Amino acid sequence: MTGVLDGKVAIVTGGASGIGRATALTFAREGAAVVVADIDADGAARTAAEITEAGGQAHAVTADVSAEADCAALVAAAVDAFGGLHVLFNNAGIIRRADALGTTVEEWDRVMAVNVRSVFLMCKHAVPAMTGGGSIVNTGSGWGLKGGGNALSYCASKAAVVNMTRALAIDHAKAGIRVNSVNPGDTDTPMLREEARQLSEDWTAFAADAADRPMGRAGSPDEIAQAVLFLASDASSYVTGSALVVDGGGLA
Repeated sequence: MTGVLDGKVAIVTGGASGIGRATALTFAREGAAVVVADIDADGAARTAAEITEAGGQAHAVTADVSAEADCAALVAAAVDAFGGLHVLFNNAGIIRRADALGTTVEEWDRVMAVNVRSVFLMCKHAVPAMTGGGSIVNTGSGWGLKGGGNALSYCASKAAVVNMTRALAIDHAKAGIRVNSVNPGDTDTPMLREEARQLSEDWTAFAADAADRPMGRAGSPDEIAQAVLFLASDASSYVTGSALVVDGGGLA
């Protein structure tokens, strides 16, 4: 049985855990050779090992995607390891739960560096490697499309990702490169638990609030990964510049 990404080479940033890990595993099951990148070296290695132990192809790279040298090296590693690049999932991200008064300049800059500058840098270096065209998927958020409380820097960063995605789609369509964003609602990941910790909220109560949406639950990383797979694959061949919301009806 063939997979929808057979013969493709993919980079997944933030691949050590959560949505990134789930997407790396999904890509591999669908036939892609996957470069798993994360600042967490051990976590990236674990994801890559899980893929190879299941019979897939994977290579782990330790990278701080807010640094241009690391982004350039990451793309070069994909080309060196697997001979090209067809899919880029810009998923690495962080969150700081605070309003303007509670956000330091250093925290603002770090959120923007990891969530926004990384997308620019990865695309800057990945696009020239996608010589036969390709697909770029950027992780936005429901809070990139509407506001949210006590998350100023995160909301601003994800809104930037959503509109940067549209600009990239316009610029690179003639090269056969599609660029879309996936915009999850609350998803059961380590980041969601980190939000509860930052807000000093009880996890049970925080999780219940996250489930307050028409479908009555938070999403799973695997569900988001399936949406990313659609955007990465030829099933979405006429889709570019879109902001796909995957949030159990939360924005509705």
